[in-house]
Amino acid sequence: MFGQSESAAVTGQIKLVLFDMDNVLCDYDRAKRVAWLAKVAGTTSESVHKAIWDSGFELLGDSGTLDAADYLRGFGDRIGYPLSLHEWIEARRRSMQADRAMLEIVGSLRQTVDIAVLTNNTTLVADHIAALLPELPPLFGSRIYASARFKTAKPDPRCFRLCLSELDVKPENVLFVDDLMANVAGAREAGLFAHHHTSVEAFRRALSEHGLLHA
Repeated sequence: MFGQSESAAVTGQIKLVLFDMDNVLCDYDRAKRVAWLAKVAGTTSESVHKAIWDSGFELLGDSGTLDAADYLRGFGDRIGYPLSLHEWIEARRRSMQADRAMLEIVGSLRQTVDIAVLTNNTTLVADHIAALLPELPPLFGSRIYASARFKTAKPDPRCFRLCLSELDVKPENVLFVDDLMANVAGAREAGLFAHHHTSVEAFRRALSEHGLLHA
């Protein structure tokens, strides 16, 4: 199926708005996370970043190649410190700040359409979202999905299709929102409408174009 641009929207067609999490529903500052991990492990931020992100290790968690236990163990091994689950959660939590303006829109949106989250992350994020970003569960309930659950990651079109299968909704009835253009392209390839998130104002305009939000 060819991807759909948001300009092709038909009012009333969207039944679900699917959100990315980091830098859409919350501001995510990886540097804060890395700095806290470095302090706990007694090493440098540069070493932590190289061991986890530059090496491609984090993608192994995002894609579900490593399950949660192996991911956490491997994370500690790579930074040279036996990182506990509590410490991993605390590092992640410190890097996240809820975007109040976006969450206010979500609160209004959920009154007329279904909403869900699809984030590129290990299942630890979805399992512990109440501790990481307590503002999300009251809005999204259990519909907060980490890519690792589907054994793949955005922008792979399969990630979107598997998530939508879980949600029992057709791609042509979904609007996806992500700050990364590569993920927007992947969603469109999977047949979803997709919006490249750059600002709250632009998102409001996109929702209005879809007939989903009115001033």
